[in-house]
Amino acid sequence: MSTQNIKHQLFEQFARVGKALNSPVRLNLLECLGQGQRSVESLAEKCSLPVANVSHHLQQLRQAGLVSASKEGLYVYYRLAGDEVVALLNSVRSVAEQNIAEVERLVKSYLTVKDNLEPVPAEELLDRVRKGLVTVLDVRPHDEYAAGHITGAVNVPLAELEKYFHKLKPRKEVVAYCRGPYCVLSYDAVVMLRAHGIKARRLKEGYPEWKATGLPVET
Repeated sequence: MSTQNIKHQLFEQFARVGKALNSPVRLNLLECLGQGQRSVESLAEKCSLPVANVSHHLQQLRQAGLVSASKEGLYVYYRLAGDEVVALLNSVRSVAEQNIAEVERLVKSYLTVKDNLEPVPAEELLDRVRKGLVTVLDVRPHDEYAAGHITGAVNVPLAELEKYFHKLKPRKEVVAYCRGPYCVLSYDAVVMLRAHGIKARRLKEGYPEWKATGLPVET
């Protein structure tokens, strides 16, 4: 077999990954699975989609090697195939941000307007946590926090945040994080905290990116 034929066959297999990513629904499913493993039924509820539809998309992701599955009793649970999937999604996002004008417009129109301060990089947050300088808030739902979270983070879902204000020290900075760089939960949390006079910023990325880089997490 010629080198050219081998390369062509390899590119065909690489293209399977690109084809699997060619769907906003599947990208959303990958973001959800970045928080931890889930059953098909749980993903369907989280994404407000029929179970059959979600199952079909998951099969395509599985065939492309992006997710894996295991059966526990009557339920099938899916998870990301590895941290390299998070890195792949970050690369796609980075290329889109730098080369697609519509992405830049959407980010500026709907996200930057919520928080125009520089977000906190992961390594900086880790350093500030170790020095006891910040309170880290995980504003995702309880089940996502239970599946895995940044070590030492306190879980206060956005809907419950207002009731938690009295427990925060006014002079201690709060850093909020959620599912990823485009998840609006952390943006909205920062807006709410600042409106109540609490110094707050958001983590630059989210839990999946933090975990994928080997930073400390708890489950």
